[in-house]
Amino acid sequence: MRLYDERDRMMKKNTSYNATNTTNATNSTNTSHNAEAGLKILEIDPWLEPYKKDIMLRMNCYTQVKKSLLGEAGKFRDFANGHNFFGFHQNGGGWYYREWAPAAEALFLIGDFNNWNRASHPLTKKEEGHWEIFLPGKEALAHKSRVKVRIVFKGTDRDRIPLYIRKVIQDSRNNDFSGQIWAPEEAYKWSDENFRVDGEKPPLIYETHIGMAQEKEAIGTYKEFEDNILPRVQALGYNTIQIMAIMEHPYYASFGYHVSNYFAASSWYGTPEELKSLVDKAHSLGIAVLMDIVQSHAVKNFAEGINEFDGTAHQFFHSGSRGCHLAWDSKLFNYGKHEVIHFLLSCIKFWLEEYHFDGFRFDGVTSMIYRDHGLGTAFNEYGKYFSLNTDIEAITYLQFANELIKEIRPDALSIAEDMSGMPGMCLPVTDGGIGFDYRLAMGMPDFWINILKTNDDNWDLYQLWHELTTSRPGEKRIGYVESHDQAMVGDKTLIFRMADKEMYWHMNKEGRSLGVERAIALHKMARLITISLGAEGYLNFMGNEFGHPEWIDFPREGNGWSFKHCRRLWSLADSPFLRYEDLKNFDSTMIKLMSEEGLMGSGVPQQLWLDQNKKVLAYRKQDFIFIFNFHPANSYEDLEIPIQENSSFKVTLDTDEERFGGYKRISHAITYETHKLKMNRNFTGISIYSPCRTALVLKKLTDYHSSLEIR
Repeated sequence: MRLYDERDRMMKKNTSYNATNTTNATNSTNTSHNAEAGLKILEIDPWLEPYKKDIMLRMNCYTQVKKSLLGEAGKFRDFANGHNFFGFHQNGGGWYYREWAPAAEALFLIGDFNNWNRASHPLTKKEEGHWEIFLPGKEALAHKSRVKVRIVFKGTDRDRIPLYIRKVIQDSRNNDFSGQIWAPEEAYKWSDENFRVDGEKPPLIYETHIGMAQEKEAIGTYKEFEDNILPRVQALGYNTIQIMAIMEHPYYASFGYHVSNYFAASSWYGTPEELKSLVDKAHSLGIAVLMDIVQSHAVKNFAEGINEFDGTAHQFFHSGSRGCHLAWDSKLFNYGKHEVIHFLLSCIKFWLEEYHFDGFRFDGVTSMIYRDHGLGTAFNEYGKYFSLNTDIEAITYLQFANELIKEIRPDALSIAEDMSGMPGMCLPVTDGGIGFDYRLAMGMPDFWINILKTNDDNWDLYQLWHELTTSRPGEKRIGYVESHDQAMVGDKTLIFRMADKEMYWHMNKEGRSLGVERAIALHKMARLITISLGAEGYLNFMGNEFGHPEWIDFPREGNGWSFKHCRRLWSLADSPFLRYEDLKNFDSTMIKLMSEEGLMGSGVPQQLWLDQNKKVLAYRKQDFIFIFNFHPANSYEDLEIPIQENSSFKVTLDTDEERFGGYKRISHAITYETHKLKMNRNFTGISIYSPCRTALVLKKLTDYHSSLEIR
């Protein structure tokens, strides 16, 4: 599609800054689309029947706004092309630069190319608030040259970074950020044309941050990650990486959540080609690459970001208090404006096509879909999901985003970071849902934190079962014990909560400490039960698999700008003398077992036995039996587990294996044949030794011989 075709097509839509928004569409009486067609959600979850009108409102809003954007039969992939029109583009022997700044009175392109002359290169104002300039000659803008745009509005005169810039650089002399023309002579040559996300394999996600992925006390690079970390991920058995902080952000310590430039790959770690190479290499290793995309809010900075780009507060964001997230100190998008929808959807398409990302983890979905951002709200009844507090415009935008992703890459994944449990979050839009593939099960890490605050003798296994198996009907979840959130300064990783300062002195394999022994045992058990109890995907933050000590603390004034706690100490996991290696070995073995045996997902496992007093929980998944003994002291010589099947089993994995830092109390040579149990003559099952703080996984054998005698 030619650039002018894209602009002309956009102009034919009602995209005036002062006109149509989704609120108008919501109130429209035109319901030619039969909303009933999108109400399969009521069959999937009958408890939603009292809120049928709210679901219809959701679907009517989706339909009407989509029609106003695309017409009767348009596609989002043909709409989301802002990056192909705006910004800098070589065309016809020169450069076009186009910008969207409807309220601005004048724009001037400035940069190295004109010695930063603030008046020599004015842009011409076109229709609908678009501005344009053509610079003749292919060499008018050189590769790597710096640029900004001077914007005049009602007495203000600000130098800004262009909205659609592809690269941003920082001047180390004055910390000033500038846009940078990125036009290498040769485009990156991809080698991943045959890579697709295997929808039959549940995502096993290794959450990563490029800058802190190295052991050095400095910011890591894309190239170092490609060379040093991708092989680790492959060796551990994870099939997906989720990369944080890719979109440009001026403050490194924001963890990438205060985005300033929505089409620029972060220059903290290297060049666009180096990021492309990283993705390409991951694909060659069979690893899908997800981006942690931030469209829930934006940095409020003027000099680096998009806030008040044209001089007004309402160009991208809501006006007044609704446009500010006080807890995050950031700006909030107005998802009811068609131009904002166009900008954000174009961002999604850009990252999918330009960098070959395989999908997204959408940050801050809860904040988006509620006007109070879900802060302090206990979502304990359905009425809280369907109220005046619900932001229908944001829900409509997310439906569009997920539809666009599937139009471009049917195999791509989208994951919602939503702690509220909004009904329909992971159901298809055609069924009345919002269209995500997965939701992060954010209640799981909260559960583990809370249960560790209680005495081990008081752990409630009924609550554990409920928390790890409960989900919305039809919803797929990504389960996890801890992500980067639990590793941040001010919080503690799971193992550091349990072992604390003892980790400094007692993680060598020769020494023993009760605190460390408990921490290591529960670290393994928590991960195994979380990954196996019903979640359709799994996530781990890099380093947590081996119990990385301490917290993450980015360099800041308060710590003397130190990188000491903003890196990953891989040497701990690689040392044959430290117990971190044991935890790494267990995690890798667990991941490969769940993956190779197809044990992820497949619904809630069959509970076989739960004994609250003994702290024993057993369940079945396909041909595997999982037995957990959480008791801190009691081991059981002849623990009876009813299976109600004539079969035989062998232990295939246990957390007490010597290679995992255990005491080797379980034999893997014994065949456990089912028999009539002493507890009840009508029960058939196995008897097995179950050590304290140990989990066992048994696999059913194909050949079976047993007399079913009472033992």
